[in-house]
Amino acid sequence: MLKHRGFPGRLPGTDFQFTIRRANPRGVTPISRRERRADRKPADRRADAGFMAALWEQFGDQPFERGNLDAGRLSWLFGREVVAAEDPFDPESYEALLVIDVAVARASFPDVFRD
Repeated sequence: MLKHRGFPGRLPGTDFQFTIRRANPRGVTPISRRERRADRKPADRRADAGFMAALWEQFGDQPFERGNLDAGRLSWLFGREVVAAEDPFDPESYEALLVIDVAVARASFPDVFRD
């Protein structure tokens, strides 16, 4: 499992996790699309924006390996702002390649993508 050096482990001042420390010995947690409803808590929205900002700063518009990025946090963005960069895509692989869909991410998180 690739560890993304320099990537924040969590949203500062919170317990919202961005990375995992080690591979899960019982199997890889799959990435799946989670629906973000309009009534989500403001703290959850800040966590999504903070994670997107960290992804953008670390990877930009280039494909990146899932590695030690938290599957739960990725799942809130997967299928919209973060999409598979390979076909076939294995949602249960630490080596799976992802990429930011910049147009969708800009529309969803305008504060992260200020010019």
